[in-house]
Parts: sequence; structure tokens; C-alpha cells
Amino acid sequence: MLLKSILNRVQLHRGFVYGAVRWSESRGRRVLEIEIRARKGSRPTCSGCGRRASGYDVLSKRRFEFVPLWGIAVFFLYAMRRVACPRCGVKVERVPWAEGKNHLTTTYAWFLARWAKRLSWKEVGAVFQTSWDNVFRSVKMAVAWGLSHRNLENVTAIGIDEIAWKRGHKYLTLVYQIDAGCRRLLWVGQERTQKTLRQFFKDFGQERTARLTFICSDMWKPYLRIVAEVAGQALHVLDRFHIMTHVSKAIDQVRAKEAKELKAHGQQPVLTGSRWCLLKRPENLSETQTVKLKELLKLNLKTVRAYLLKEDLGRFWHYKTPGWAGRFLDDWCKRTMRSRLTPMKKVARMLRSHRGLLLNWFRAKGRVALGAVEGLNNKAKVTSRKAYGYRSFDVLKVALYHTLGDLPEPKVTHRFC
Repeated sequence: MLLKSILNRVQLHRGFVYGAVRWSESRGRRVLEIEIRARKGSRPTCSGCGRRASGYDVLSKRRFEFVPLWGIAVFFLYAMRRVACPRCGVKVERVPWAEGKNHLTTTYAWFLARWAKRLSWKEVGAVFQTSWDNVFRSVKMAVAWGLSHRNLENVTAIGIDEIAWKRGHKYLTLVYQIDAGCRRLLWVGQERTQKTLRQFFKDFGQERTARLTFICSDMWKPYLRIVAEVAGQALHVLDRFHIMTHVSKAIDQVRAKEAKELKAHGQQPVLTGSRWCLLKRPENLSETQTVKLKELLKLNLKTVRAYLLKEDLGRFWHYKTPGWAGRFLDDWCKRTMRSRLTPMKKVARMLRSHRGLLLNWFRAKGRVALGAVEGLNNKAKVTSRKAYGYRSFDVLKVALYHTLGDLPEPKVTHRFC
């Protein structure tokens, strides 16, 4: 089968035909050059208004890079016509295989964008012998098209969280859709302030905000304040992962302080190497860590008491109803306040002050994907780490939307990957 026959099957352009195919080499790279010409009698399309008009003149030939074939670079060669448009004046024609002044064909740009979901942008450029800038522009094009064509009408549950993206406490606010059938990134904002989250709800719109039934977040005060103000009708749920993170930090503080006290009194350093024995779940412990934990549990240490309180709090999440869960939480907080462990008492006060939001977890249980926020957040961190970080917020924003946004793509007659 001739190459032109294959192209007519997978990449047919109305009003244009494929011409001669030439083999050449450029800078030690094998290249296939395929001429394109307009059909006889066809009139060019104005790039301004999109209407057909009579031709004005013909410019010199331009090269448009197409999807490589067997590792061989492929270029379309076409002499652009100018249009004498009665509405827009003299304009360069619009062609179906490329947008504006882009030297990449639209098909090749989507090809690079799809591969950029699987590999880092640098690796995509190296594999297909193109530049990082070409890959980035392709991803940016795909994100812009996806954001303008995505459907936001069925969003009823969202999760709000933040990730650090630069040194010096630089954060991003991320808003996810966490409906049971759809989990995706909805919005990215710089910093983690009230102004940032307010901007999301402004962009999201009042009608869509009014349809929200569940909102999941951590205990960051700006988030709690804006959610109560703007989306008070939604059931606000506190994220379980962040709550248990506060408990783990409290245990670590107790352990570190007690280890210093034991060392100061010249006692045996029994807490040395015990950090992860106390912070990990029992089912995730290695054999060595399990033995170490059993030895610690035999001792009367403040750290052990803190660990037992943490393990006891884990039972809270297994209750079925808010009533019984509330009774357990009140009892746990009372026992913790008597423990004389300052970091744990601080956690108990925090849980008491957020009691109503904590019990919403049981009201929403089974109706929304409450664990999805942390899973999506981990993927967001991996996206940044895969590129060894992004210097620009705008570039990171594009990367996050591309990877986590579940953005739609245009329907085409043939997918090249």
C-alpha cells in the first residue's frame, strides 16, 4: 500500500490532496516530506471569520511536522494561500491540519500530549526527537481544549486540599471532584488563603455551588470559614487522613521528648529506632519492627500510652452511626485529657472543637469517595516529582490539569496512540 493511500485512510483533509513524497536527510536525521496541494476549484477559508472567499495570492511553502513513521520524521509541505475576505480583509487561509502559526500538525500535538501522560515531558521529547517546548505547547493545547469542553453540571461532591510545591512554605490549593463515579481535578489555585478558595467558588459559579451536597477538607481555618460562608448547604466532612496525621505528629513529639529525658538520666535508650514502629499501622510493620513494638509495649512509657491512645482512636472510624461515634469520641477525649501527655491533649482539644464536622464523616459514609482526596493529592505530588519540580506556577498548573483533570479529547477518525 502506498504511503499516500495510508494517509488518505487515517488523515484525510477535505479540499486538499496529497502530492509527491520525497525522502531526504536533515542534520543526520531521516525525513519524509509529503506535499499537500489544494484541490482544483476549491476556495480557501478565511482564518478570521471561517468563511470561504476568493484567493489573493500564494506564499512560500511551509513545513508542518506530522506523527513520525517507524522513527522517521514526517513533514507536510504546503504553500499557504492568502484570502481576499470581504469582512476581514487579506488574511492567511485556515488549514485543517494545523492551528494558526503552529509548525506542528494538530494530530502530532495530540500525539505528544497523550504520551506526556505516560512519560515525563523531557522523555517524550527525547523519544520522538522533538523539543521540550513542543511537548509543553502540545500539552497546553490539550488542556485548553479539555477545560473548554468539560462538563461540570454533575458535580455534587468536592474535596479541598493543598500541596507544597516550592521551598519556603509555598502551597497550591487543589479542588477535586470526588463523586463515586468520577474523581478528577477541578481547579488549581496559588497559595492556601481565603481569597484563593473564594476564587474557586467564583469560577465554579453560584448555581453549581448550590448543587453541592458534600465537601471534604482538612481543618485549615480559611477553608472551614469559606466553605461555611459560601456552601453552607453542603455536608462538610473532615478528612480522616489529616486527623490521624495530627495524632501521629503528637506521638512523635512525645517519643522525642521522652527519649531525651531517658538519655539525660543515663537510662537505656529503648526508644532508639522506634519511630516507625509507632507510626505505621500494625499490619504494615516488618518482622523486625513487630518484635521491637512488642518489646516497647511491655514497658511503662509515656510514648507507649500515647501509642495506645492512637490505636484506640482508630476504632472511631468503624462506627456505623454518628450517635455511637460521638459517644466514643467524647469518652476518648476525656481519657486523653487525663493522660498528662501535652501533645495528645492538644489533639483532644482540636477534635472536641471540630466534633460536629467529624461526625459528618459518618453521615456521608458510603455516599461519597472520602479517601479519594489523599489519593489524588499523592498523584499530584508524583506529577511534580516526575519533572523534578516546576519553576513556574503556570507550567505546573497545566501539568496537573493534564494528568489529573480527566479532560475530554476531540473525536477523531484514527488515534495514533
